[in-house]
Amino acid sequence: MTKPLTVLVIGTGGREHALALAISKDPAVEAVHVAPGNPGTAGFATNHPVEATDGEAVAALAAELDADLVVVGPEAPLVAGVADAVREAGIACFGPGREAARLEGSKAFAKEVMAAAGVPTAAARVCTTQEEIEAALDEFGPTYVVKDDGLAAGKGVVVTDDRAEALEHALACEQVVIEEFLDGPEVSLFAITDGTTSRPMQPAQDFKRVGDGDTGPNTGGMGAYTPLPWAPADIVDQVDATVIQPTLAEMRRRGTPFSGLLYAGLALTSKGLRVVEFNARFGDPETQALLARLDTPLGQLLHAAATGTLAETPPLAWGQGAAVVVVMAANGYPAAAEVGGAIELAPDTDRAHTIQAGTTLFEDGTLAADGGRVLGIVGTGADLVEAREAAYAQVAATDFASGFNRTDIALLASQNKINTTEK
Repeated sequence: MTKPLTVLVIGTGGREHALALAISKDPAVEAVHVAPGNPGTAGFATNHPVEATDGEAVAALAAELDADLVVVGPEAPLVAGVADAVREAGIACFGPGREAARLEGSKAFAKEVMAAAGVPTAAARVCTTQEEIEAALDEFGPTYVVKDDGLAAGKGVVVTDDRAEALEHALACEQVVIEEFLDGPEVSLFAITDGTTSRPMQPAQDFKRVGDGDTGPNTGGMGAYTPLPWAPADIVDQVDATVIQPTLAEMRRRGTPFSGLLYAGLALTSKGLRVVEFNARFGDPETQALLARLDTPLGQLLHAAATGTLAETPPLAWGQGAAVVVVMAANGYPAAAEVGGAIELAPDTDRAHTIQAGTTLFEDGTLAADGGRVLGIVGTGADLVEAREAAYAQVAATDFASGFNRTDIALLASQNKINTTEK
């Protein structure tokens, strides 16, 4: 690559902060812009007040900046077709177009693609009426798995043994997918792809439930860690061969190639590996942990994927050790989060740093909570024990009186006690 890269990252959360930060450290990257960004990204990049889901505005900003690459972070802009608008303007974009992003935008569509591609997944029924819903609940029985077919910011899934709760959630959805329950620990595995070539990342595990011991309602994610010492040694190759490549081939066959980040949420069940869901973008908070360990320059990697030259890049390079991210959320999350609480960040160290997600700056310069998940505290170390220590020391040094966090992120894995209750 000869010309230094100018990169525009789209989004406002912790994922986008982590992506922009990693991209800014790529020696081939000259300038990083974020739209709209947050107070954290303003510390090392240039923020722009552009609506992330406005494709025309994003494309216009990219052209104005003479951007070489646009990286679309969240799912809503992808499903809205922002990547299409950027490509139509003649600018390289990392992220699938509207049609390909349906892999995340519609769980029913994802099931259809998986069936056609022969990808192992849970048996499921797509329901639109109460009669269909009740029949599916009776067919699969408890534990019930009920998923809103559309985007729900990571909170559209109810997993419960309470049939009444399952029915209530299903009836609140316009269209719902009801699945068989999959036993076994869950794994997140991301693959960077140009539609043909894939570069799968190391597996990570996130924690969806709001409370310690995997209790309480689902959230967008309360923490994550990587690597997974308990996972099969060949899991990356296995997932690439049985999930990623068949799915990419099926999307090409349909005339809607998938280029960007294909996120496979997996369950390692007693019957083998099964896909729980697909996402069309980097997962949050797993991304914060993964990028803390990735040695491959991220700007060049994403540019290669966006320009169809990923096959020319070497396999991904990873640092030694482990990374753990602990999410600090605002009190009341995931229901009515308490916004406006003041935050005083701990200084970053060589073993821990803070990613901002739902934050804002008051006129007097005070940093404050402005969302449900507010901060991602990333710790690194030689192993999960050290990475946890670093992350939780940084959490303790962070002054966020109106916030809370789980205390057990990666605990069982660090003790070599992973089992089906740690998710």
